[in-house]
Amino acid sequence: MKPVVSLTGASLKFGQRALWEDLDLDIKPGEFFAVLGPNGSGKTSFLKVLLGLQGLHQGQAMLGGRPVERGSSLIGYIPQQKSFAPDTPMRARDLVGLGVDGHRWGLRLSSTKANRRIDQLLDLVGATEYAKVPVGQLSGGEQQRLRVAQALATDPQVLLCDEPLLSLDLHHQQAVSALINQQCREQNSAVVFVTHEINPIIDYVDRVLYLAGGRFKVGAPDDVMTTEVLSDLYGSHVEVIHANGRIVVVGLPDATTHHHAEAHALAEEAA
Repeated sequence: MKPVVSLTGASLKFGQRALWEDLDLDIKPGEFFAVLGPNGSGKTSFLKVLLGLQGLHQGQAMLGGRPVERGSSLIGYIPQQKSFAPDTPMRARDLVGLGVDGHRWGLRLSSTKANRRIDQLLDLVGATEYAKVPVGQLSGGEQQRLRVAQALATDPQVLLCDEPLLSLDLHHQQAVSALINQQCREQNSAVVFVTHEINPIIDYVDRVLYLAGGRFKVGAPDDVMTTEVLSDLYGSHVEVIHANGRIVVVGLPDATTHHHAEAHALAEEAA
């Protein structure tokens, strides 16, 4: 099976600091791939490379056998959960509709067809009952279900997820994770799931890319999430405990310095 995402000799730097170097990686259709690491390790930058928003320092990134480009129709994107203002007038179905035909100018060519697709997506994520409710009146978990529906509107080959469970309670974390996994397994989409916490998705993950201190490790969760591997990546002792199907990591170094370094570099680039 040909990979849908492929990185060859990929290196990304901000100033003199390397986020990663010489990364060779293939992600296949139907694979649930998690990207882990501390703040500032380059997790979101990894997604930006695949979105065509961030160029590599060296190497090549391919999507569907072609060089990555901005605005690719192969990609669906689920951002971090951020609440809408309470007085936002947009209805739930209107938000989902932006994923169906938000890329077009002017009036819908076939409102019946578009509305049918919106109804299908709302049903898929369990949001039919609040389809006409203004998004600002919905809970964070309900809003995030709508973002999942929006991202799935084009039947993407690759679903990029940037900390989509952040700020959600346990119930909504489980619901949103299950929806994303359903797309992966039933529609054969590759999922690239950026997170700082693997436990909410641990039952779904096939492989992990762990980024830390300019280094990385790729492999199955049981091979990467170990005391030996994480201690080596961080350069100091990190204890990994497996208990009741969950992973507890103890003794992680403070990554605040790295986080500020990347934020500063990003600000300079945007200026």
